Amino acid sequence: MVMITATTPKILIVDDDFGVRNLVHRFLSRKYQIEAAADGKTALSMFEQFNPALVILDWNLPDVNGYSLCQEMQSRTNVLVLILTSRTDEADKIKILSAGADDFMTKPFSLAEVEVRIEALLRRIRYINPSPTQRIIFKQLVINPEGREVILNDKLLGLTALEFNILHFLASHPNQAWSRPQLIQKIWGCDYVGDGRVVDVHIGQLRKKMEVDPSVPEFIKTVRGYGYKFEAPDENTTS
Repeated sequence: MVMITATTPKILIVDDDFGVRNLVHRFLSRKYQIEAAADGKTALSMFEQFNPALVILDWNLPDVNGYSLCQEMQSRTNVLVLILTSRTDEADKIKILSAGADDFMTKPFSLAEVEVRIEALLRRIRYINPSPTQRIIFKQLVINPEGREVILNDKLLGLTALEFNILHFLASHPNQAWSRPQLIQKIWGCDYVGDGRVVDVHIGQLRKKMEVDPSVPEFIKTVRGYGYKFEAPDENTTS
């Protein structure tokens, strides 16, 4: 039994299935501070008060869909989100990843696997700029790490935590090509055990928000057969 202290990681479980919610709660409470909610409204209220490091979130809730709840939570903090879903088709997996989820598991699942996934997520060190106050400016694009804001053509972009991390990392190394495994290691962490397509999904979401024509990107270029790079416009500066 692990001693639960004030510094023990907090996990919020959101699932309308009492059996799943109760089982996961009892299992994880041996090692973590746990709270649970059966619907989205209760979950958001609890999220504000509890301030969890990680949320285990059912994709299908009675009052709100997992996509919007995941995005709402991640717009408030840099929380990790593990989605639980009964859906197995490709389109649903891509939608889950594009919501900003850090990982997902398909029901039914084993408690041992839940524990492994959670431990891997909590060990992750998300990308942190070594000089967090230094803005990156490429003509009309301004990346502000201190406020975690991106402004393009004088418009504030609504990026998820992961989208910001990807863009900031790539823009911090302009014109350098990175393979998908390298990006997973740098941004998700070497302990990431989820779906490798997560890079492509989040790059695709970033392009939709940044590019005039996502199929012909100006900023984040595909390096065929390898990965991606940020192609810097001329006259870039930092401040």
